[in-house]
Amino acid sequence: MAEIALEGVDKIYGGDVKAVDNLNLKIEDGEFMVLVGPSGCGKSTALRMIAGLEEISAGTLVIGDEIVNDRPPKDRDIAMVFQNYALYPHMSVEQNLAFGLKLRKVPKPEIARRVKDAAEMLGLEPYLKRKPGALSGGQRQRVAMGRAIVREPRAFLMDEPLSNLDAKLRVQMRASLNQLHERLGVTTVYVTHDQIEAMTLGDRVAVLRDGRLQQVDTPKRLFDAPVNLFVAGFIGSPAMNFVDARLVAEGDDAVLTFADHKLPVPASVLDSRRNLREYLGKSIILGIRPSDFNDADLDGSSDPKIQVTAGVTEELGTEINVIFGVDAPPVRHEDAAALAKDAAGEEGGESGMPLGGSQTQFTARVSPRSDVRPGKTVNLSVDVSQLHFFDQESGLAIGHPDNF
Repeated sequence: MAEIALEGVDKIYGGDVKAVDNLNLKIEDGEFMVLVGPSGCGKSTALRMIAGLEEISAGTLVIGDEIVNDRPPKDRDIAMVFQNYALYPHMSVEQNLAFGLKLRKVPKPEIARRVKDAAEMLGLEPYLKRKPGALSGGQRQRVAMGRAIVREPRAFLMDEPLSNLDAKLRVQMRASLNQLHERLGVTTVYVTHDQIEAMTLGDRVAVLRDGRLQQVDTPKRLFDAPVNLFVAGFIGSPAMNFVDARLVAEGDDAVLTFADHKLPVPASVLDSRRNLREYLGKSIILGIRPSDFNDADLDGSSDPKIQVTAGVTEELGTEINVIFGVDAPPVRHEDAAALAKDAAGEEGGESGMPLGGSQTQFTARVSPRSDVRPGKTVNLSVDVSQLHFFDQESGLAIGHPDNF
């Protein structure tokens, strides 16, 4: 096993296009690091540079205690799993697993041991004599992972390995990947555009945008304390709601006004966000996660409430997503525009898109016991202790320790 460090790494293509821009990232020995971001953010390019499949334009790449900038892929002692499986169709599962080891002239008894161990680990024993054409998508992906495992490398690199699987298989394979990492403990770098995958798999998650690292932290920290508007909107499903609001002092407390709604902000919240009091009397961007709403008729809390009219309801069994309009124009910031672009271009993306005219779409996640229905007025309680505040010009989270 080995740690991997990218120090000031750039990747520049012809025409001065920077696919990766001054990337500084340290992946600890045995860590499962996920690189996540929208299409074109540089995550796959960064992975391919670690693998040696792309040259580094500037900076230093260290694997273990060795600088490997100029070392060919075969000498980096890493194994890569691709999204398209890349199996040999004329070979059996057993032969696919063993092929790379034969090329490296590993002794036959050692090959047999490694193939047997990998097949047991991945539940592939019943399929060893089958060819890839006789396997399901999930079984093929397990073979591709097994081929990497038998290498016993210092690190695994995985480039969207689950993207070709259906939703149910992806859930199963995520669980399998977690178990594999717990068992093997090998340093793993995993690329995905699916933030649910990122949050459920990563020890830490690195969020990239336009080739630049936005934030790297644990999944919980990214969710609870995003560094800027982009990370806040990209992490979480359904996505965080954003609206321009004004923060006005009321004694020691404050009140947020947006559209025809008002939310009190107690002194405890003002004091918990460093520098937030400096924004009293000013406009900010307010962020509210869907999970911080609830149907006020059910929760019995003393949280402040807003009254809205449900436009669409999505009944998911464990919760109901209530989609409603807020009479405020969509947030005008480059981060919000990037999120909207990603939502339009990625399957399943979501982003506080405008309903049209001067309205912005909000989503609230409420209890499945709620009787809310489309067109019905509902009182939503808001957990104001979990509100997020962003500077209108920079898009940076107000009070985040990395921003000051």
